[in-house]
Amino acid sequence: MLNQIEIISYKHDGGLHRVWQYAYVIKETDEMIVIVNDKASVIDGDGRRWKTKEPAVCYFFKKYWFNIICMLRTDDIYYYCNLSSPYVLDTEGLKYIDYDLDVKVFPSGDKIILDRDEFDFNLTDMKYSNDLVQVIENNLKILLERIERGEKPFDRESVYEDYKLYLRKVKK
Repeated sequence: MLNQIEIISYKHDGGLHRVWQYAYVIKETDEMIVIVNDKASVIDGDGRRWKTKEPAVCYFFKKYWFNIICMLRTDDIYYYCNLSSPYVLDTEGLKYIDYDLDVKVFPSGDKIILDRDEFDFNLTDMKYSNDLVQVIENNLKILLERIERGEKPFDRESVYEDYKLYLRKVKK
């Protein structure tokens, strides 16, 4: 039986950013937790509701300041990486702070850094400290290096293995 969980993201000022409902923990290690959702219900901080279009295998880390969402589309895996605080797990769900910067990785290996303007705005608006900015920029470099080296989960096979694990557990 799978443990159902909500994924809850906040902004630096404590405001709610987004909630993903009906996600499932498929494995947990000393370094990370792996969660799968499939057509999850999502509630944005402004109250807007929508559903994801495809299954996603999500990797959240205890020491890295990013998380990796692997969207399993019909043609391939697309990656959406959020620069964020390490996660915290409590009775309400898995929680983290979203720090605006995102990296989108296409099946071709091409990648783009998104929302630099939002990061720059919030740097002043939410008063990100110099230490915090340094941590985020360093973790962006670590993330980009992992992408370049094809480290898990950027190797595709590990994502498909984790998704198959989810499917096997769902059938139990």
